Amino acid sequence: MSDALRTWQRSKKPSRFSRFVRGIKKPEPLRERISYTIYKLKVQNQRLNQSYQRMQNHYNNLFRKVTNAVMAKDTTRAHIYANESAEVRKMCEIIMRSQFAIEQVSLRLETVGEFGDIAVEMAPIAKVISSIRGPLTGVVPEVSYTLGEIGGTLNDLVMEAGGATSVPWNVSYSGAEAEKILSEANAIAEQKMKDKFPTLPNADLPRFEKSS
Repeated sequence: MSDALRTWQRSKKPSRFSRFVRGIKKPEPLRERISYTIYKLKVQNQRLNQSYQRMQNHYNNLFRKVTNAVMAKDTTRAHIYANESAEVRKMCEIIMRSQFAIEQVSLRLETVGEFGDIAVEMAPIAKVISSIRGPLTGVVPEVSYTLGEIGGTLNDLVMEAGGATSVPWNVSYSGAEAEKILSEANAIAEQKMKDKFPTLPNADLPRFEKSS
């Protein structure tokens, strides 16, 4: 092989600098990241639904045990089952509220991704995710952890979009919007809980007062 050919082949190889530049991953466009965030939220909602179904079945079993214990006049067992039923109901309510909040957040993200002002509308959404994450920690911890990651992504999007458009982060607006979303989710969940969870039988169960 001639020296000229070797020189030409070496010149065709990318330099270290060009390889370094190619290795730098370009950040994904904001709207693509929003779409991926919506997907992750829907996956978490599916996980919450699975947990909810298991807990609802557990509640129904406990409800039957309470009823049987009351009919048998076994007040001690009835009280134990009733207390456990109340705890399970609380967990179901936390999950249901979180589900409706995530649904509303996902819809808002879809609207923002298509038509909205990302810098303005994203902050309340991030606050909602942060608010529902805490109560889920003791109920569905794996979902809570993932929501923490999603919340971090949303906060990054807020900062990036705000920096790109020079739009200030209106804390009062974001807080009010977040409260509105959470209030709507809570109202829907409260009504659904009344429809899906029967009231425990009131049969003079003993009340254990805390000693002072």
